[in-house]
Amino acid sequence: MTPCPCGSGDPWDACCGPVLDGSRAAATAEALMRSRYSAFAVGDRAYLLATWHPSTRPAELDLDDDVEWRRLTVLGTSAGGPWDETGTVEFVAAYRTSDGRGRLHERSRFVREGGRWSYVDGDVQP
Repeated sequence: MTPCPCGSGDPWDACCGPVLDGSRAAATAEALMRSRYSAFAVGDRAYLLATWHPSTRPAELDLDDDVEWRRLTVLGTSAGGPWDETGTVEFVAAYRTSDGRGRLHERSRFVREGGRWSYVDGDVQP
């Protein structure tokens, strides 16, 4: 049993794995954010683009092979539940590169359309 990179404590096959392979949709904005973190951790560029809202999605996405995502901490959520249309998730993602350790602190915005959550954008926090 491989642990899920998102830090839920659940195995990959019971957590983000089925979301990334398309067999299960993310039920909440937080679940989508966790699955997107996992996609960054495993280098799944296609999933990241597919879950990015069309209004803000880049044409291409280059992932830095030097970045090793180490830990995700969800600091809080606002809305983003299974019956909401919008939501925000604030998180800190720790990473390591050849230059050392770092962290990304972001407040991300999500929207649910047609029953599916999409990442819209985020504000990087100091």
